[in-house]
Amino acid sequence: MPLPVFAPQSSASTELENLPEWDLTDLYPSVDAPEVTADLKEILDRAKTFETSYKGRLADLAGDNVAALVTAVRAYEDLEDVMGRLISFAGLVYAENTIRPESQKFYGDVQEQITTAGSHLLFFTLELNKIDDAVMEAALQDAQFAHYRPWVEDLRKGKPYQLEDRVEQLFHEKSVTGASAWNRLFDETMASLSFDVDGEELAIEPTLNMLVNPSAEKRRMASEALAKTFGENLRTFTLITNTLAKDKEISDRWRNFADIADSRHLSNRVEREVVDAMVAAVRDAYPRLSHRYYKLKAKWLGMDQLNTWDRNAPLPDADTRVIPWDEARRTVLSAYEAFSPDMAEIAGRFFEKGWIDAPARAGKAPGAFAHPTVPSAHPYVLVNYQGKTRDVMTLAHELGHGVHQVLAAPNGPLMAPTPLTLAETASVFGEMLTFKSLLATADNPQTRKVMLASKAEDMINTVVRQIAFYTFERKVHTERRNGELTSEKIGELWLSVQSESLGPAISLNEGYESFWTYIPHFIHSPFYVYAYAFGDCLVNSLYAVYEEAETGFQEKYFDLLKAGGTKHHSELLAPFGLSASDPDFWKKGLAVIERLIDELEALETE
Repeated sequence: MPLPVFAPQSSASTELENLPEWDLTDLYPSVDAPEVTADLKEILDRAKTFETSYKGRLADLAGDNVAALVTAVRAYEDLEDVMGRLISFAGLVYAENTIRPESQKFYGDVQEQITTAGSHLLFFTLELNKIDDAVMEAALQDAQFAHYRPWVEDLRKGKPYQLEDRVEQLFHEKSVTGASAWNRLFDETMASLSFDVDGEELAIEPTLNMLVNPSAEKRRMASEALAKTFGENLRTFTLITNTLAKDKEISDRWRNFADIADSRHLSNRVEREVVDAMVAAVRDAYPRLSHRYYKLKAKWLGMDQLNTWDRNAPLPDADTRVIPWDEARRTVLSAYEAFSPDMAEIAGRFFEKGWIDAPARAGKAPGAFAHPTVPSAHPYVLVNYQGKTRDVMTLAHELGHGVHQVLAAPNGPLMAPTPLTLAETASVFGEMLTFKSLLATADNPQTRKVMLASKAEDMINTVVRQIAFYTFERKVHTERRNGELTSEKIGELWLSVQSESLGPAISLNEGYESFWTYIPHFIHSPFYVYAYAFGDCLVNSLYAVYEEAETGFQEKYFDLLKAGGTKHHSELLAPFGLSASDPDFWKKGLAVIERLIDELEALETE
């Protein structure tokens, strides 16, 4: 299959020239730099020495020599930083162009060598978890070891699901030929796909971008091109999905997880009951949110029923001009500045120091992300910027992640990472700041209507759509336990949850049954998607506190971000008077979206 190319948009040619590309030299000078070779050798040598020095001794150290145990944890932490730097660099190089053979080989080689080194470190966390509770608690009374209490306590939450050492090692070593290999196959297949839109061969990002084109005809052609290519590759995506679902079922069964999403809840440090309550609240709200909004949107577009390609169509009076990069930068940074100069200063570093990769290129990873890399370096942001209003909001979202990652970094490699449920807080909050800043500039009712509709739509995409994704995943993984799923069966499950969530105002057109294929979260991070809804509802409640607070909110908010992975969500939300365990918490967050739709309906009657 020929590689896709990007057809230039004549109206966008000037505005989208000279978009920034990131500078990865803060990690390593190049893929063939001697520093890379040296670090790859060093981590293996140090990992072997670490294993020889400490394996079989941790219980004794915890009981008799806590200072030596602290030394061991610090050595382990330092190794994690070096390995994290290597795999981050390889992953970012790979994301630049997932179909370039040199990048594929480099990423694969680094991944294999880190897996080999990691096999010599695997004993450490397993052995820590075997230490008697009373002995561990006594050791944690040591002031220096107490610094690592959050990490130790999180580690020990996984104790009931820990396997015998040699089985854990087998799982670890085979990961590179198991789930990781299928992940790569998905990425490289998706990046190499070509979509024929009215005679032009496009990659996936510009094709998806056409779904927000003002022209209904162009949206239709893009949707049909997506459906055609997805359909032609359905066998591959079905095999990937079946294999990864079975791989997860095997792991869950061996580890005795009771529910198919329990491993995700554990890593997110959130209780299943909290997630179930959120999902139930969102699904119950579908008629009041998405069903009602899309009925309004159909009326605005002069239709009885929307097509699937009209779901994200711009409103007739929406600003569809191409937004230059400098304007997007000013928009986001000024919104951040109004909230906190410190927040704007941190976000500004990403622009000033080459930490953002913005152009949409053939082979580049689709979508957007903020990669924290390691605390000894700094995060990087990837976007596929094409000048739409949504691209500006995506930039605000990813920079929120970046600010969070910078603030959490001082916790070190073991405790800087934030659970996904809280990792979405800063990103969604950054979006909200940007939206509120733009809304304040609306100078007439029609402009305000368009902006409110855009925000309501984004929130529906973040909350309703992601919970529908989560429901779909649950159906797929549940059904997979009864045997392999056909492409047709997966398509049926997809259409069933889409019909439930989108409602009667949207027609599920032929070909839409294959649109589950391109969602990367299903492949890379099963059940990740509910974190978006968690973050959006949380931020809705958090922002309400901000608007009512007289002083002190920014300081408390920064404390939340600085905590990284050191505190449970209940501890982090308590200073704001919020609790995700409160049955009404989710209803309050959803009520914010409902009020936006109320206002839009009211504008219709004026």
